[in-house]
Amino acid sequence: MPNIKSAKKRVLVNKSKQAHNKSRNSALKTAIKKAHAAAANNSADKEAAVRLAIKKVDQACAKGLIHKNNAARKKSALAKLLAD
Repeated sequence: MPNIKSAKKRVLVNKSKQAHNKSRNSALKTAIKKAHAAAANNSADKEAAVRLAIKKVDQACAKGLIHKNNAARKKSALAKLLAD
């Protein structure tokens, strides 16, 4: 455990940011899984699920959770689901 006041604060801030990032990452993965499931079942809400997943990918990229090339790759794969 740190002794310096600023280091103690960093530990607290990092813990809260880690929780926030974990939540966002989890939401991103869930949206992508739902989009893939909807595409596999060819359900009626396939387009809505894919659009939501693409939105989550964009948000994750904007917040710095994933790299822009990673986001582009994920969006491309999701767009292919709609084309099929």
